[in-house]
Amino acid sequence: MRLAAGILPRALYARRIYADTTDVEAREKIELLNVPLDIAAPEKLEELVYALLAEGTGKDIVLLSVWDLLRARRSGEYRSFVQNAALVIPISKSMVKSAKFLKLAQPVRYMPFDFIITLLTILEKREQPVYLLGGKPPVLSKTEKNIRQTFPRLRIIGRYPGYFKKQNEPTIITMIRKSTPALLLIGQGVPGRERWLAHNSAHLNPGLRLWCSDMFDVFSEHRKRPSRWVFNAGLEWIGYCFQKPARFFRVFLYIYYKILVLASRLSRKEYPVVV
Repeated sequence: MRLAAGILPRALYARRIYADTTDVEAREKIELLNVPLDIAAPEKLEELVYALLAEGTGKDIVLLSVWDLLRARRSGEYRSFVQNAALVIPISKSMVKSAKFLKLAQPVRYMPFDFIITLLTILEKREQPVYLLGGKPPVLSKTEKNIRQTFPRLRIIGRYPGYFKKQNEPTIITMIRKSTPALLLIGQGVPGRERWLAHNSAHLNPGLRLWCSDMFDVFSEHRKRPSRWVFNAGLEWIGYCFQKPARFFRVFLYIYYKILVLASRLSRKEYPVVV
């Protein structure tokens, strides 16, 4: 399989801020219902990635859905993880529309698969090393094969399947740290999901870290990604609901989210831009 490697194209207050000065430039952030979102334009993403790597510390990248945003408002642990992340990328159309409704700067929405493909393309240019963690062994093996075929100059320096025993975790962390990957890609089967990164951050090497639940299933062709039309229309969540019917109840969470956004607009104050 030859993977496509193209780039796609605040409480209740919302505010605009500038933060996180990198070696490249001060990049703009917004806060939506008190959850940070980065504005990462495709044409600036390569500079940003290498600026983050140049800082020499661990940098978490979060692909944030509207459901994750709601979780980040109520969960102390997950909230801290998102607040401390180097990049928070919106993947839900409703978040972009809400930012516009609240008259905030417009974040750039990415399809998760396309963002990861773009990230791997950027790292391949300098032959950067990548470590794969998660997934069942056949899925992980097929994922590695397809990534190697698509990105021949990208160095996959290690892999380890998910669903591992707790007693094996220190050994896995040691292997990852000694491999010093520029990017640690994490899929299903890692205990605690993205919280695993928060728990083990101090024990991992500097570099980028990204968790995406179904990433390896898509790379290994065990699951199809949403079509471009479905994603652009913001309807990708319907397909996930058919995979797990209990997710249809998320419609009530979505209504709650819309109420929060409306309340934020009605209670909104103008905040100064801080540089």
